[in-house]
Amino acid sequence: MPADARATAVELERYWKTVVDTIQEGVMIVDTRGTIVSVNKAFEALTGYGAGEIVGRPCTTLNCNSCEVVRERDPCGCHWCLLFRRGELSRQRCVLMRRDGTYLHVLKNASILRDARGEVLGAVETMTDITELIEKESRIEAFRRQLRSQEAFHGIVGASAPMQRVFDMMTNAARSEAPVLILGESGTGKELVARGIHELGPRRRRPYVKVNCAALNEALLESELFGHVKGAFTGAWQTRKGRFEAAAGGDIFLDEIGDLPPSTQVKLLRVLEEKVIERVGDNRPIHVDVRIISATHRDLAAMVRRGEFREDLYYRINVIPVHVPPLRERPGDIPLLAETFFRRIQLKSDGRLEGIGGAAMELLMRYPWPGNVRELKSAFEYAAVTARGPFLQPEDFPPDIVRWGRGRGAAAAGPADRRALERRELVEALRRAGGSRTRAARLLGVSRVTVWNRMKRYGVSDADL
Repeated sequence: MPADARATAVELERYWKTVVDTIQEGVMIVDTRGTIVSVNKAFEALTGYGAGEIVGRPCTTLNCNSCEVVRERDPCGCHWCLLFRRGELSRQRCVLMRRDGTYLHVLKNASILRDARGEVLGAVETMTDITELIEKESRIEAFRRQLRSQEAFHGIVGASAPMQRVFDMMTNAARSEAPVLILGESGTGKELVARGIHELGPRRRRPYVKVNCAALNEALLESELFGHVKGAFTGAWQTRKGRFEAAAGGDIFLDEIGDLPPSTQVKLLRVLEEKVIERVGDNRPIHVDVRIISATHRDLAAMVRRGEFREDLYYRINVIPVHVPPLRERPGDIPLLAETFFRRIQLKSDGRLEGIGGAAMELLMRYPWPGNVRELKSAFEYAAVTARGPFLQPEDFPPDIVRWGRGRGAAAAGPADRRALERRELVEALRRAGGSRTRAARLLGVSRVTVWNRMKRYGVSDADL
């Protein structure tokens, strides 16, 4: 080699370390035995290991999960790593352990290094931090799970026996053209049941129109339901179709039908009996082909006895009654609902929230939920704003719920329930920490020794993760 070429090579070698240190990906060079001989600054930042403490140690120090795989795939056992038989690894996803015991997701590329004679000297690996990408993928997958759970039974979450009976009634009601009356306390999800019946029935491709009977006064409600002609009343500048005409061929959902004024009850009875309506200000009958689904939180039978609701209308709308149970009567659904609502707020938290603490779940299970599912959903929306740590705690929920728990619920749950909740919280933390006891301890707000003790106490092993 000419003298000037040798000088150039020496000069380039001198600057090689500087060049490598400017690369944002981690770079690691190992010899044929897998001993680390050089790393760059990005590697130090990614792994937490300084060059002085990692150089000279085996690359297995990083506990990379893909290294185990490539070693196991070498059938002849001729090489300590499959890389040296294959010559390269491309875009290999793996998880390695940082110096502090936490885990790092990286995208790895590797290639062997040869000298001028073609002899293998070692290998070079580059590592790109893809932790943020993995977290985004996890959130997307959580969103997909949420969508799948919503589609499980038309947006209604529940696995308890009472809810299974509701689902059966919805399916049966959907096959019929008879009017349906959905009964249940406020916040139980009556509107979801109504929409589910529509989506299950033969009219699902036709309109689904909702009217809240409690939201409008008598005059406006009649115009909203049946429409009006031009000049029918002050402000009626043009003829307008009502909701019954808009729902032609489909279903109309009359929410809070117990608030229907007496005069409107008469007109609705005619719709049910004759399938005709009359617009306000007009006496010409208009035929409508609409299936009526109604709902109320009121006791209509008692209202009939008091003369507040027409008996003949009651029997016409109550052909297929569907009773939606309050949340307190299906406590087994609370963890499922809690998880569903938590996943929704987690998607908006940019990974800040990681789970529901055991004590918080215990409080949710004991609280009577007078506002039913709607109140539970609102409680999680509140907790999303007030949460101070990655796991929701009792004090993160609305003050009324917290005060109830402090004043009444301390002794309600037995020791066995607390142990089950604490074990579930421990397993969840370990899963989120990728098995790292140190990181799980930080998530739980306890010491690493406490994590080990709880694992031993509850019989938690790596097989549970």
